[in-house]
Amino acid sequence: MAPSSLAIATLFAATVFSLIPPSHSQSTACTSQTFANRNLYTLCNNLPVLDSYLHWAYDPARSSLSIAFIARAEARGWVSWAINPTATGMVGSQALVAFRDPRGEMTVKTYNITAYGPLTESRVWFNVTNSSAEYSDGFMRLFATVVLPVAGTAVNHVWQVGPSVTDGMPDKHEFQPQNLNAKGRLDLLSGQSTGGSSGSSRTRKRNIHGVLNAVSWGIMFPIGIIIARYLRVFPSADPAWFYLHVFCQIFALLLRPNKDHKIRFYWNIYHHGVGYVILILGIINVFKGLDILQPENKWENAYIVVIAILGGIAVLLEAITWVVVLRRKKPDQSTKPYDGFNNGRL
Repeated sequence: MAPSSLAIATLFAATVFSLIPPSHSQSTACTSQTFANRNLYTLCNNLPVLDSYLHWAYDPARSSLSIAFIARAEARGWVSWAINPTATGMVGSQALVAFRDPRGEMTVKTYNITAYGPLTESRVWFNVTNSSAEYSDGFMRLFATVVLPVAGTAVNHVWQVGPSVTDGMPDKHEFQPQNLNAKGRLDLLSGQSTGGSSGSSRTRKRNIHGVLNAVSWGIMFPIGIIIARYLRVFPSADPAWFYLHVFCQIFALLLRPNKDHKIRFYWNIYHHGVGYVILILGIINVFKGLDILQPENKWENAYIVVIAILGGIAVLLEAITWVVVLRRKKPDQSTKPYDGFNNGRL
């Protein structure tokens, strides 16, 4: 494949795969959910991340807000819904957190989150007149009625889901894109909610970066090694293999000693060793990136198939190379013992 065609193919792949959706998905619509006192809440929203939902009713005359926050969570985990009166992120938010206490009963605590760090139960910006929580069917539900100290129709809200609770204290949540994007602005009267678009943009950029990384280090780099290792034994492929190898691994041109240089033998050890280490690290890096982005399983499976195919090709070409080299083997020693194959010898 010509360099220009290969570049176009790589950019096309990056464009297509950047549309990989995150693994989380909305399991139902908030309007179809049923739970105790469902008729108390006049509005609801499907929140954009963390498979979560918010139902509420707002009385502007009393600045009274009744909410039901519902999110998929582990039975031993926690869920939180918060209002941030000063900013749009976690720091500064006034949080309601639901979880099981040490006795196994569902409870709701309040936290004034002033910094990133361990939580300490405290009073919050608004007055909580009642609160409760329940867990069933894989969902945790937080109910509360609060009185806002400042009249208004729009609030910055933040929501979160955590994996566990230790000694009555919520543990840290994950820092995946969906956790970091769990925030927005909510109009309490109209029901309009904004937020998540910037998160989607960041996720798209992460996906593009991940795909380019996977194509370059996870696919093109192994192909470069296969080209350099196996095509050079065929006279008809010389010097085409070298230019293909340079295209995939251009830096080898800068410091490569001549074939008859006395340090060529040590260069080969260094060159091959570094190459194999980078190959392994590149593949590990791709899987690490997939773990961070958490796309659907089919994308990880597709990459596993690609690596398996390249591995199979490498094994087949290794066998063919040994057959070719052994047939060429002669009793006389090479006059250039420092090149990779030593005139037909591995």
